[in-house]
Amino acid sequence: MNSSKLVELLKERLPSENLQWRFDRKTDKVRLEHLVLKKGMDISLPEILAKYETKKETAINEVIYTIKETFNAMELEQSEGFKKEGAIYPVIRSTSFPKTSKAGDRFIVKDHTAETRIFYALDLGTTYRLIDETMLDALGMSEHEIMESALFKVRSLPTNMKKDEVAGNIFYFVNNNDGYDASRILNQAFLKEMEEEIEGHMTVSVPHQDVLIIGDIRNDTGYDVLAQMTMQFFTVGAVPVTSLSFIYEAGKLEPIFIMAKNRVARKERKKK
Repeated sequence: MNSSKLVELLKERLPSENLQWRFDRKTDKVRLEHLVLKKGMDISLPEILAKYETKKETAINEVIYTIKETFNAMELEQSEGFKKEGAIYPVIRSTSFPKTSKAGDRFIVKDHTAETRIFYALDLGTTYRLIDETMLDALGMSEHEIMESALFKVRSLPTNMKKDEVAGNIFYFVNNNDGYDASRILNQAFLKEMEEEIEGHMTVSVPHQDVLIIGDIRNDTGYDVLAQMTMQFFTVGAVPVTSLSFIYEAGKLEPIFIMAKNRVARKERKKK
């Protein structure tokens, strides 16, 4: 599979006289424009091709779904506007994620860590719309109210987890596929609850938006396992965030490369 073949495949799977495709070979991107809505999206082909190597048809289905739901949301917005009662959630993005929309409107954002930022999304059911400053009047809310509402909502999300043990280390995976799995990193009550259960040292990872990984690192091998695991998740995620993990202690997140591996031993000494 190469870029040209991928574009042709997407065109076949998305037949519509309202869609205009522009393939830029230099940037290896496709601009998909909806002629009725007068809006569009850019699709980076290398990212899809990389996921296709491991996920095959699933990778294509994910792209098709994203395109369809994005345009459906645009159509709903144009016909009905924004619903004030719609739930607002925080979403985690990398610091390299654009702070403005394609139209040049500033997104509502808040700093989080050196690797991540918090954006805010209006939930639309099967998808969501990142909130920009032009939406505030329609929603009848200030930036501060947006942030407070989102923080309240994220605490109500379920925190069901799957547990796995590797080389004496325990890993917990939050993966509800609701679009806000990584957002659980903002639920301080949940993180503190997990900290009480951790015997070694607690790590938190958000390699992409649809997973939160909590590690109970009990030996040096655990750090190597964690690094490989987060890189794998980062590579296959629909919306990658960061392959770097964080150490969680006393309510704070710090990049794992700053906090040394001997923190596990240090925590053991504290228990004595």
